[in-house]
Amino acid sequence: PQRKAPALERSRGSEILFGVAPCWLALARARRALFRLFLKEQRGGPGRPLRAELALQAAARGVPVLHVPGRALDALCRGRPHQGVCLEAAPLPFRSLRDAEETDGESGDRQLLWLVLEHIQDPMNLGALLRSAYFLGVDRVVATHSNSCPLTPIVSKASSGAMEVFDVYSTDDLQGFLKAKSAEGWEVVGTASRPEDVEGVPVISCSEFRWDKPLIVVIGTASSRAGDASIQGLFQTQLQCQQMLSIPPGRALHPGIDSLNVSVAAGILLHSICSQKRRHGD
Repeated sequence: PQRKAPALERSRGSEILFGVAPCWLALARARRALFRLFLKEQRGGPGRPLRAELALQAAARGVPVLHVPGRALDALCRGRPHQGVCLEAAPLPFRSLRDAEETDGESGDRQLLWLVLEHIQDPMNLGALLRSAYFLGVDRVVATHSNSCPLTPIVSKASSGAMEVFDVYSTDDLQGFLKAKSAEGWEVVGTASRPEDVEGVPVISCSEFRWDKPLIVVIGTASSRAGDASIQGLFQTQLQCQQMLSIPPGRALHPGIDSLNVSVAAGILLHSICSQKRRHGD
């Protein structure tokens, strides 16, 4: 007789992580409440040892493991690429900036680099930004709470699980935060995709920038659907920057394709900055 499909009703307030890396790292770090691990029913195959390891890891955390048909996983994550693995968990919130200040007090003389994200509403972009920031050695990521994407399962998948191991902080007073860090001796730099549009702040190529003090890099987007308040907020943030960094193009650009995706631009800028640490030592 055909087995009855297990009940897949979710706990109230839970969400479904999907994909091997997010589920693996969420289990390994256990930074959020974990409810159930769902693995695709499969006889043998190349993924069997990995699924067995995930099941052992879940058991060690006291997380129930359910083996379900692939169509059940498809339904759980609404057709997204789950790679045969889903994990029911509590949402992962932003952390308080107060926690960031306390932990950075332990950094000693190490040169610090923070990435500030303003108005990043696309979860794929946010995930890619977190993945690059983690890979390149950024110390802290701070997002504006009111106009940014929350830390969703889509963000975790796009970050290849970096969101599960890398704290993301938030603030509702970005201008106040930047003013306070400037007063503490930090350098605050913004990013300019079109240098000719920037007024009142010097613009230099990212290759000319020299990193010689604690640094905050601010990256933001203003979509075509953004309201006047959002655009005005980005302008006010720009005025808090000591200088703006640009990425010189490699050719004459056609209108409409004269800028980079925000996560790609951030990766180039962060690599240009972080490579100075590797050249000169920590």
